[in-house]
Amino acid sequence: MYSSVQMGGIDERVKQHTPLVKRIAYHLLSKLPDSVQVDDLIQAGMIGLLEAIRNFDATQGASFDTYAGIRIRGAMLDEVRKYDWTPRSVHKNSRLISNAIRVIENQTGLEAKDADVAKYLGISSTEYNQMLQDSASSRLFSADELAESGDSYLDDCSELGQEPSEGLAREGFQQALAQAILELPEREKLVISLYYDEELNLREIGEVLNISESRVSQISSQAVLRLRSRLSDWLDNSQ
Repeated sequence: MYSSVQMGGIDERVKQHTPLVKRIAYHLLSKLPDSVQVDDLIQAGMIGLLEAIRNFDATQGASFDTYAGIRIRGAMLDEVRKYDWTPRSVHKNSRLISNAIRVIENQTGLEAKDADVAKYLGISSTEYNQMLQDSASSRLFSADELAESGDSYLDDCSELGQEPSEGLAREGFQQALAQAILELPEREKLVISLYYDEELNLREIGEVLNISESRVSQISSQAVLRLRSRLSDWLDNSQ
């Protein structure tokens, strides 16, 4: 239970970050089917904000706005998953890429580059980039897409009022996720930073980095799949 002082602090932080929830909701709405309503996104996002306030650990290196942005988007995505329109083949290819990254990095101890993954999968760089593009178009740009396609850890732990043991497991996962983001290749980490911290869209990020919007989309997709591969132990153990 929270004390009255703690509740006052939470209420103040909710008021302070409610505009962030609304910005994210309207930002995502343009990428979603017409069946998704902005009010549903905002309601889900407020739950994500409350979770962020409760679980944020300043010692993990990420700013609260970055952490809250991830949790807010994640909560909205939990709502959106009810309307999954993505072909199964895209989900399958995403898992293949994530597995390839994990195998390559475990074998070499180095970051798996585009060419390495394409070679491992036995496809051309063009085909690999198309797989990334398809994956990006099927998902929202959020680290919480780790929960997609059967990776149900975040879904299982997303309810408020969870058991203490679940809370500890969730906290451990969030710490691992924050650390994994910090350890991304520089370009992938920069794209995520520009998207979350600076709130730039993919076109604006492309202008900053002097690359095409489609290339930004591919980099963002690969970042999410790399995170999934590096957090596979957490996700596999949650099944």
